[in-house]
Amino acid sequence: MRSSSRAGWLSAFRRRLLPSAPPAGPRGFRTASAAASDEVTARRDRIRQARPFSDFLTDTFHRQHDYLRISVTERCNLRCLYCMPEEGVPLSPKRELLTTPEIVLLSSLFVSQGVNKIRLTGGEPTVRQDILPLMQQIGALRSRGLKELCITTNGISLHRKLDSMVEAGLTGVNLSLDTLDPWQFQIMTRRKGFEAVRRSIDRVLEMNRLGAGVKLKVNCVVMRGVNDSQILPFVEMTREQDMEIRFIEYMPFDGNRWSRGKMLSYSEMLDLIREKYPDVRKGQTQANETSKTWHVPGFAGRIGFITSMTHNFCGSCNRLRITTDGNLKVCLFGNAEVSLRDILRRSNDGEPIDEEAYEAMRQAETLAMTAPNEAELLGVIGTAVKGKKAKHAGLGELEHMKNRPMILIGHGTTAAARPTPPVWWWRQRHVGTLGLPTAQSRLLSAYGKELTHVSKSGAARMVSIADKKETKRVATAACSVRFSDPTAGRLIEANAMAKGDVLSVARIAGIMAAKQTANLIPLCHPIAISHVEVDLKLAEEGMAIEIRATVGCDGKTGVEMEALTAASTAALTVYDMCKAVDKKMRIEALRVVLKDGGRSGRLEMD
Repeated sequence: MRSSSRAGWLSAFRRRLLPSAPPAGPRGFRTASAAASDEVTARRDRIRQARPFSDFLTDTFHRQHDYLRISVTERCNLRCLYCMPEEGVPLSPKRELLTTPEIVLLSSLFVSQGVNKIRLTGGEPTVRQDILPLMQQIGALRSRGLKELCITTNGISLHRKLDSMVEAGLTGVNLSLDTLDPWQFQIMTRRKGFEAVRRSIDRVLEMNRLGAGVKLKVNCVVMRGVNDSQILPFVEMTREQDMEIRFIEYMPFDGNRWSRGKMLSYSEMLDLIREKYPDVRKGQTQANETSKTWHVPGFAGRIGFITSMTHNFCGSCNRLRITTDGNLKVCLFGNAEVSLRDILRRSNDGEPIDEEAYEAMRQAETLAMTAPNEAELLGVIGTAVKGKKAKHAGLGELEHMKNRPMILIGHGTTAAARPTPPVWWWRQRHVGTLGLPTAQSRLLSAYGKELTHVSKSGAARMVSIADKKETKRVATAACSVRFSDPTAGRLIEANAMAKGDVLSVARIAGIMAAKQTANLIPLCHPIAISHVEVDLKLAEEGMAIEIRATVGCDGKTGVEMEALTAASTAALTVYDMCKAVDKKMRIEALRVVLKDGGRSGRLEMD
């Protein structure tokens, strides 16, 4: 390494930790003006720390979101099995992606509201051509309250850019590495590059020995039968090296072919580690930390477990995400998003804010590191944060939930694939009328579709079907009841449940419910149903009941709601008849799996 390069990042690091001393007075005594200046600085720091946290970033469960993850590219130089579909992903047109000035403006806005940690992700952030200038501009926000600037990377190119990144203000590196076997690395990533990743790890450790203070965490996604044999070698890495190895439960995203059989749980991984390291101990987990920390006594490093699937950490979640196309995502596993990019660009006639436009705004003194349309942006952000749920969906729901592929958590969906706007964009104004305030109306329009049951004024209404043609219509809905142990299944199979024949009673309940749908769902049309069929069967060796309800009619509107009502009521009936013997059973994955008839024709969704 050239001495000038080392001097650059070392001096930058020292400036971050050791502010230059004010000028000394005679005989080395500090002047009164210098002391007064110190007092003013200290007072400002106290005021900044004491001010109330932004209401815009505080949800209804009092969680304060001071950690922002920004995806800066959808490109990646690896093709990891669990992250990217084997066939790859379509890339967005460049104009749909956030520009560097737009990322800096949004970063500044969030920091002004209390965000003190920003993590740059991807794709692979190091492949972005201007990643270093971008980090320098975000790093400059330290004077406004930013404390940590981190990056999540696969490490392929990191060692070539690390010195400059530390000089720009980098404080933490999360490096993804799923195996210590070079051949297995090539299989799991579908690319070469293992030695480059090891060079990046070694370079971070070397810089830390010189005082850089970069927090290094190595993330390993564990898949049963694929790389679970690598758990113990990774633990051994922490014997001599001051780093944290974090084992991540395999999570479902579109295209990664997730299955329960591939997932190795936190408890299983810990049991495996205890066989070789019986004295492994639980460490102190920091507030808002996603990882459960453990360490082997005498080892320099630590191990951790990210347990999104079996032990969620939603109660202390303080994270928000901005995707590459500028959508705000309040939960990794949620499919609701809203565009901040479009609001930002209205100040530039809808065009991307490039360096030239950004400089023109500054020259016109209309911008001083403050986002255009700031009030509107904060209103939209506040609405989204207030709508964040207490916790993400459970294991059963996550299996069937539509979400971006992991590589595209920073990528825009097409209009056809965009999720339906969630009900939490809506707010009740008075009894009988559903009102949509201005900000929420814009959120809905961002999805490119209108809600047919809401008028332009925001009032709820029943849609007219007078001009529609009568056609043969069919819909099938499905769900399941999952038991916590085999007892209920055995009693049902033997028809020995105290309340009677569970499957027969639930079948009749589902049929009756389908005929009452219009009386239960306010805006549904009464329909002359011609056919209802509800099927229930024991599955998974008596651990579950699978339910399918099919409804048909000759009419002007579809029968999806009737099918959903039938399936859900059948499931509720099973629950009622079995709750005496299984209080932990769950109703899961209610969904429409078939819709046929009408203008949209036949759609199969399961």
